[in-house]
Amino acid sequence: MNRSARKRRNTLHPALYWYGLPVAGLLVAVWATLSLSLLAPAPPRNQDDLCEIFREQPGWYDYAAASETRWGTPIATQMAFVYYESSFRSHAQPPRTKLWGVIPWVRSSSAYGYAQALDPTWGDYLNANGKGLFVVRTHIKHALDFIGWYNHLTHRHLDIPLTDAQHLYLAYHEGRTGYRRGTYNAKPAVARLARRVASRARQYNAQLGTCEQEFQCWRFYQFWPFCGD
Repeated sequence: MNRSARKRRNTLHPALYWYGLPVAGLLVAVWATLSLSLLAPAPPRNQDDLCEIFREQPGWYDYAAASETRWGTPIATQMAFVYYESSFRSHAQPPRTKLWGVIPWVRSSSAYGYAQALDPTWGDYLNANGKGLFVVRTHIKHALDFIGWYNHLTHRHLDIPLTDAQHLYLAYHEGRTGYRRGTYNAKPAVARLARRVASRARQYNAQLGTCEQEFQCWRFYQFWPFCGD
């Protein structure tokens, strides 16, 4: 190998080290994020019974309980929001509009994931909570924490009790500014939807009261009475 070739090799190796490793790390992180997103579980078989939902996915109880502890929205209310926002489908999105009534076109909004969080609002959530690359709308843990965070701000800014699922949902659906303006008053369908959310939250809460202890004690290292409230 001549001198010029050795010189090129010696300058190339440091460049690959300093620039190649960060790029490789970024690619691995993107791959891991996509893999976690694609491996999301199928929607629960019986969505009308919160006990059955948690029996099928016991980790979901832990996520909802953690969100309630952190932000204050009851578990049943969080799950009622997810039921009506996405039917527990991890990659739920609004349908595409049709160009000239035939060609699939843009979606009506950027709502995405279990909580149907919009891009700007999700960005606010990430920035406010120091969240990183692995926090995604297609993971129910993050979706439930988002719902809790949003309702926490609603309670703080609009003084809506965290036990008032109907008005929390109106503010969630219309945005806090829209809620202040009473935009839902001109939208009977939205008002009916908020009442259904509240009804399901009550239903879920009554069901949870009959089975919650089994999810507080489901891990091998947990045992009554030390794992209950």
